[in-house]
Amino acid sequence: MTPTLTALLCLGSQGKPSLSALPSPVVTSGGNVTLQCASRMGFHRFILMKEGERQPSWTLDSQPAPHGRTQALFPVGPVTPSLSWTFRCYGYYSNTPQVWSDPSDPLELLPTCGHHSAAPTPVLTWGPPCLSCASRMGFHRFILMKEGERQPSWTLDSQPAPHGRTQALFPVGPVTPSLSWTFRCYGYYSNTPQVWSDPSDPLELLVSGVSGKPSLLTQQDTVVTSGQRLTLQCRSDVGYNKFALSKEGAPDLPQRLSRQTQSGLSGATFYLGLVRPSHGGRYKCYGGHNLSSEWSAPSDPLDILLAGQLSYTPSLSVLPGPTVAPGENVTLLCQSRSSVDTFLLSKEGAADPPLRLRSQYRAGQHQAEFPMSPVTSAHGGSYRCYGSASTSPYLLSQPSDPLELLVSGEGTQREKAHNTSPVRTASHPTHFKSITEFIMFTFINCYYIMNNFMPKY
Repeated sequence: MTPTLTALLCLGSQGKPSLSALPSPVVTSGGNVTLQCASRMGFHRFILMKEGERQPSWTLDSQPAPHGRTQALFPVGPVTPSLSWTFRCYGYYSNTPQVWSDPSDPLELLPTCGHHSAAPTPVLTWGPPCLSCASRMGFHRFILMKEGERQPSWTLDSQPAPHGRTQALFPVGPVTPSLSWTFRCYGYYSNTPQVWSDPSDPLELLVSGVSGKPSLLTQQDTVVTSGQRLTLQCRSDVGYNKFALSKEGAPDLPQRLSRQTQSGLSGATFYLGLVRPSHGGRYKCYGGHNLSSEWSAPSDPLDILLAGQLSYTPSLSVLPGPTVAPGENVTLLCQSRSSVDTFLLSKEGAADPPLRLRSQYRAGQHQAEFPMSPVTSAHGGSYRCYGSASTSPYLLSQPSDPLELLVSGEGTQREKAHNTSPVRTASHPTHFKSITEFIMFTFINCYYIMNNFMPKY
């Protein structure tokens, strides 16, 4: 058979389309993005071409778009730093599919990941699914080495980074719990490729979600103040012999501590020192075994909140009053004349985290109403409230003055139900905690006398 040669023509007379990324060409590594190819030329179809490839990546029929244009929306991803992500697009008419328009201007997607640190030698940090090796030394290339392997896992050219640094973004994965995932990175200059920098500190990836999750507890309340010592405990009924602690948004990897067994539980205690503003945040912990690189699923998150970081002091009041009977409806009202985004209500000695409510502005004050209905004896106790800002939700205001909520009448309710308590007389009103209890007692006495001493006909 005689081979055939087909030529695709690009005719400038048909005008180039425009190519844009929605919502932005800056894409989190591993994420997806939509590319929009649009034109006023009324093309029937659009073609998306990736730089370095000869075949179209996508070909789509056009759709109507605003302002008399047609367009095609191309889903692209997952985006990783190891590949070229530069695109152009073309348009053509269905009756002349071999005749393409001029190409659009090139569009480069910029994958981002990880935290960027600065140091004389490379610093390795991560933000799934890629690792960032960065330095101020202006290295031309970076090398990523995996523990236990003699050959480099990846070698990449450096890229400009903020604050006068260079960096390389290394894609990693898929991460599996059966393998070791400890890395170091190096930098070197292109004119001396045999001379590497000192290695970065080692970085171990923690593979979560493969076994039972532990519990994360604090020896203090979750609301702490500067000067206190902050101690967190990770506990599990699984026999883990190492534990790790992580803080959301922190660049550091979780630290590991050896096992401590108590009451049949495995666990570790993390001494974080005197409370500082940087301690505020959301924590999780993991359990693992020394002979394996796998880690458990994360514990439920634990929020550490720092009181006294904002200058104002809210007020706390109770409606209808501080002494209530079981079954009644009660509302705790937290107020402040300062601007507050969120109010938090904390009960002294409670294991549960503080209640949170969005602030509402009424009568010249920011406030939040915390309903407690119906009241039980468990609601009794001492309460305080705090305010916080959305920009720093873990930093709180000064605490309100404490409010003691008294739940009365429990003894009278039991008498009415079981009729086993000694009969008291109304001549000793000082025995009663409230008017409600006195009225209930009088009613019970009347009922008792009518049924036991009145003649029956």
